Amino acid sequence: MVRIIALALILMMTFSLSAAASAEPSEAPVVYMTSDISSQGLMAIYEALGREVAGENVAVKISTGEPGSNYLRVELIGDFVQAVNGSIVECNTAYGGQRASTAMHYQVAEDHGYTAIANVDIMDENGSMTLPVTGGTVLTENYVGANLANYDFLVVLSHFKGHAMAGFGGAIKNLSIGCASSEGKSWIHSGGTSMTSPWGGEQDAFLEAMAEAANSVVDYFGNGENAIYINVMNRLSVDCDCDGNPAEPDMHDIGILASLDPVALDQACVDLVYAAEDGDSLIQRMESRNGIHTLEHAAEIGFGSREYNLVSID
Repeated sequence: MVRIIALALILMMTFSLSAAASAEPSEAPVVYMTSDISSQGLMAIYEALGREVAGENVAVKISTGEPGSNYLRVELIGDFVQAVNGSIVECNTAYGGQRASTAMHYQVAEDHGYTAIANVDIMDENGSMTLPVTGGTVLTENYVGANLANYDFLVVLSHFKGHAMAGFGGAIKNLSIGCASSEGKSWIHSGGTSMTSPWGGEQDAFLEAMAEAANSVVDYFGNGENAIYINVMNRLSVDCDCDGNPAEPDMHDIGILASLDPVALDQACVDLVYAAEDGDSLIQRMESRNGIHTLEHAAEIGFGSREYNLVSID
């Protein structure tokens, strides 16, 4: 049950929502928010985090998006990616589409303008590397793009939206499915039973595997000390950027949120959808896929907090 610790939604916000009363409000992670969905707003939310992106090799993990989807446009993210001297990183899909092979994927990245603002690295063009999963109940290992080993800092820059299988996609999905190699995507989708097919797995096992795989990536980057997480809540379709023909959004844009805790960040985005007067379609998509279970499991395995303090920087 979500416990409202203090509510002043959108206007002068500094509130907490919780599904687990395990921490005092002062101990809960901070989620920063701006309603300014612009290049300037993105830079401001990054600066509010207070953690400088550092290291010689910075990975900015986005979804390059299928042609025709609601992928993050370079006009929004370009200045930020260049300011942190980041390389845009992605992995190939396991379901077909225009990003199922490395050559086609690089072409999509070029068509979407990403190669004009940064180096682009399809991380599984050289295969997979294995990360251990600690504390999991579904996975014991996770398979990510081998080139992830080339980076010492991770920026997880996600377009928050619905998803046909996960219910919603945000930081956790970008860390798990997004960083997974093509075979790793099948491994997660199947709940750790197949590396060749993403189809036919048990739904809750898939959701739990996402949380566990995401945790392994965060562990890899210094237990999260060398990572930040940003979600952009615009073009809030019920469909993912992996869908080249997504449903048109039927709710308003909300803003850009950021945190040092990816679980708190996704929970805050979910809560804002529930608080929106026009969020019915996305709520139905999340509930029909039991999407909140990803957050439940993440908290259960100690990955992050579902309790947070939401602070407006507007």
